[in-house]
Amino acid sequence: MTPNFHGIIDSTLREGEQTPGVRFSQGQRYEIIRQLSQVGVEEIEMGVASAKNSHLQELFAFARQTTKGRQRLGLWCRCRSEDIAFAATCRPDVLSLSIPASDLHINQRLRKDRTWVLHTLRQAVGQARESGIPFISLGLEDATRADPEFLYQLARTAAGCGVQRLRLADTVGIGSPATIANMVKMLLQKSGLPCGVHTHNDFGMATANAIAALEAGASWIDATVLGLGERAGNCRLEEAVAFLCLIKGMERYQLNLLPALCQTVSQATGIAIARNHPVIGEAIFTCETGLHLHGLTINPDTYEPYSPDKVGASRTMRFGHKSGKRALCNHLLALGHPINDSKAEALAGQLRNLPDLPAQGLSDPELLRLATL
Repeated sequence: MTPNFHGIIDSTLREGEQTPGVRFSQGQRYEIIRQLSQVGVEEIEMGVASAKNSHLQELFAFARQTTKGRQRLGLWCRCRSEDIAFAATCRPDVLSLSIPASDLHINQRLRKDRTWVLHTLRQAVGQARESGIPFISLGLEDATRADPEFLYQLARTAAGCGVQRLRLADTVGIGSPATIANMVKMLLQKSGLPCGVHTHNDFGMATANAIAALEAGASWIDATVLGLGERAGNCRLEEAVAFLCLIKGMERYQLNLLPALCQTVSQATGIAIARNHPVIGEAIFTCETGLHLHGLTINPDTYEPYSPDKVGASRTMRFGHKSGKRALCNHLLALGHPINDSKAEALAGQLRNLPDLPAQGLSDPELLRLATL
């Protein structure tokens, strides 16, 4: 992984709460913050800077006491004077100002022009700096649909007025790993600022795009627990953390705590975790096909990218309709009941034709009983 890597910005409490039907109670926010801190993410985005969100001052007080400086605490903020003033009362470690970069948003949503955007950017950053906020990040909304030359102009302007990090938003999830990587490389070259990405999952590539950004030199990625967020959601925290730890060798995160965090968010939102959900799904280490069972009985590395215990899970091998003779031979040998190839072939045939075979397959005692007939 790039030596520029600084960390993950968890946005479950901000972007995640934009999921339709989701609103966390203050107690749920406390518990999510506590568990995020234990997992070890580097920055927690606490919410949207607005006087309407009167819970934020109390939430910051709790988070400061809980994280004890292990995580930076941030706020997302529009480039509006009243919102920046409110943000300052929360005393965040990071203020993430956001401004649209695409003409679609500038002209049609806001009914403004590029000159207005540049002026507003300078004014907002100036106010944030005068307010004493120690770290200012600038989010470029809809960056993947922006005119590249204007994107570069925004980046250079940001660098010139004191912004300390760019945050590129793939607002409608149209980026691919290659396009995100190219955008990151160009923005790093044009601005000289550290860069982060906020990726949406409209085409199922949010996590892949985030990792591609890091490999291209980005320092930060946004993520949410379970990928919560608008429409199809965002980069999934559990996927990003697991990949960085298990594939990229970063041991800074507590992988074994991910399942509990995900369960906490699942219960708070009422969003069930699919059995085959990457990293934390209860069935991802369950296998019943002959070819895979054969490999697993010889060496689990053949069909597992990492050991189940790394994420607090365990392996389940099901023997039933799909079982092959090699897997049966190896498994029965491990159970202390060796059989030859012809017996294994016959046993596999019996299993394929067993009526009313339970979905979970045969238990070891049941399999042994059948093997001794």
